[in-house]
Amino acid sequence: MFYDRYVENRNVDQNEFRGKSAKVSPIPVFDEIRDALPHPFWQGHEDEIACYWKAWALAFQHIKEPTGENGFVSNFLATCFNDYLFLWDSVFALVFGKYGRRVFNFQETLDNLYAKQHPDGFICRELAEEDGTDRFHRFDPSSTGPNILPWSEWESYQVTGDKLRLAQVFPVLLAYHQWLRAYRTWPDGTYWSSGWGAGLDNQPRLLKKAFRSGRESESSAFFHGHMTWVDSCLQAIFSARILLAMSEALGNADEAEMKDLQDEALSLTGALNGRCWDERTSYYYDIYSDGSLSSVKTISAYWALLADVVPSDRLSAFLAHLENPEEYNRPHRVPSMPADMEGYCPEGNYWCGGVWVFTNYMVLKGLTRVGYDALAHDIALNHLKNVTQVYRETGTIWENYAPEGAVRGTPAKPDFVGAGGITPIAILFEYILGLRAEEANAKLVWDVRRLEAHGVKNYPFGERGVLDLQCEERQSDDEEPRISVVSNIPIRLECRWNHGARSETRVVLPNR
Repeated sequence: MFYDRYVENRNVDQNEFRGKSAKVSPIPVFDEIRDALPHPFWQGHEDEIACYWKAWALAFQHIKEPTGENGFVSNFLATCFNDYLFLWDSVFALVFGKYGRRVFNFQETLDNLYAKQHPDGFICRELAEEDGTDRFHRFDPSSTGPNILPWSEWESYQVTGDKLRLAQVFPVLLAYHQWLRAYRTWPDGTYWSSGWGAGLDNQPRLLKKAFRSGRESESSAFFHGHMTWVDSCLQAIFSARILLAMSEALGNADEAEMKDLQDEALSLTGALNGRCWDERTSYYYDIYSDGSLSSVKTISAYWALLADVVPSDRLSAFLAHLENPEEYNRPHRVPSMPADMEGYCPEGNYWCGGVWVFTNYMVLKGLTRVGYDALAHDIALNHLKNVTQVYRETGTIWENYAPEGAVRGTPAKPDFVGAGGITPIAILFEYILGLRAEEANAKLVWDVRRLEAHGVKNYPFGERGVLDLQCEERQSDDEEPRISVVSNIPIRLECRWNHGARSETRVVLPNR
């Protein structure tokens, strides 16, 4: 008989999702709830608005209920890839789901992953929708990752201020982080993964010197290569810092565990900047087992922006790769591998050059984090234009796109919402129209970069705020935006224009 033994994690004892009864509620019908969603407008860009509504229609078509067979505990937004619920895809799908939270609580999709947490803290990266089983044994190199669940919950908390949920998810996320640290690190504390575990399935990050089996094509997806994986290290830093922020917000975390997170983040930051950085090319790379740097550039190195590890004197050179036409600045930005890498595929070939909303949104958020809003807007505008062109020609939203033009990726699945809704919804709001809410500060930042009239009606703000936002047409970037805001709650509006050269703060009183 086979025994699956655990070194149990005491934080899992506080996981309220395990053994929870299923919460089943009616699935909203899109045509019946459409009016309750935010309504964007953008002068002269009817196709982008049509793509926006297509994304919502697909999202509500893909919501599913838990069953007695799968043991899920909440309705969920399906991944739209196969009949498995993916950790990686689900986290990114919730990026746009927050804008529809008044109609459906998309965040509860993750509750089904939490309900399946193992006694030692492990959470599988894929769960079967049919019977709820893990797709992988937990010690399979591709069994879990990336470590971005804390990011999703922290972003949700910033929107809702829901401390009850924060307290519920914190022990789950801490135990998961501790499992990864226990079972996905080398003796020096750096992390490893695999192509599937990193979410970049077939990206050729393992050169021949890293292989032990000689089965290169299989190993790229399923083998760790005895390498330090730069993105896994960066995500661990990011996760640790978010968990620390959560513990501060809750005020009841174990001091020893928090000290452990602080020490890990500090140690990994030193390792990344001391060993993974190549001064000659100004880039972060994986490390081979002999201590040498890989020469494979991956878009996942840009998790360094969100993890806040890039020293100021390195930042400009690191970001220059995103603007180089020989690398990432292709006709459709941003490819998952730069064009100057061996193995780059103009048709995409999944993670060998394909443009993915997962990594594009990560790059945009990272650019916001370091104050490069103009570059973020340029990348977002290029990406949305290409996605919209493909939507115009095919009538749907795709899993990924080719980097050399407005063409769906090869291969790519259609009707991919799921995570594909980020571009026509979240990127439209946050990086094209420039609306970024800071509900915790009762502040809305409006970074105005469009000359056309634009805005959003029925924009959700915080727990109960509803805003109608309108910016009139302008003649130049230098012209001060004429903005109208109608709100049912007091908010502070910070309006920026002319690429951030000027800004002012206005107090908008409730007049709704």
